[in-house]
Amino acid sequence: MTNQIDELISRIRELQEELEVEFKKKRDEFGFIIEEKRVRFAEEVARQQRRLKTGWLRYIIEARPLNILTAPIIYAGFAPFALLDLFLWLYQGSCFPIYGISRVRRADYLIFDREDLPYLNWIEKFNCFYCSYGNGLMAYAREIAARTEQYWCPIKHARRIKAAHEHYPRFFEYGDAESYQKGLERLREELAKADSAAVR
Repeated sequence: MTNQIDELISRIRELQEELEVEFKKKRDEFGFIIEEKRVRFAEEVARQQRRLKTGWLRYIIEARPLNILTAPIIYAGFAPFALLDLFLWLYQGSCFPIYGISRVRRADYLIFDREDLPYLNWIEKFNCFYCSYGNGLMAYAREIAARTEQYWCPIKHARRIKAAHEHYPRFFEYGDAESYQKGLERLREELAKADSAAVR
């Protein structure tokens, strides 16, 4: 069973590498390069994109009234997100060294590059920043929780779960006490060498 799982994980990695090649083709198609974490478009491409930009005033005037009314509720999420971000920093900084788990790099999950898109006005860029922060933070939190789960309780559930994290396939089968007892330390040791892309 373990060999089959390892083979599947290996195939997933190969497919992800193929996907990266396809993403690079798309980048080439849209005429941009990434320099020191900043996106640069060819001047002609940037000029064409700026022509498609909707001004911020027109953007507000054409917005659905309910979208404007619900915006404060959406942006109220900044406070709990910031508290979660602080908690994750404290949690990792204090617990992971004790457990021997390598830290999750926040910068691998919180990516803010949509500000470089010439066709977005400042409101759209702010919206993109918020969504990048919220979704990136959740992915970052998930990886921290997944490493914690691998350390403390790497046992699969009896029922199938939706959208399991990337560590989950290597967990022990539900009810397999012998494998759990024999393999727990091995899984814990893997965490000491893990990096954010280790299981991808």
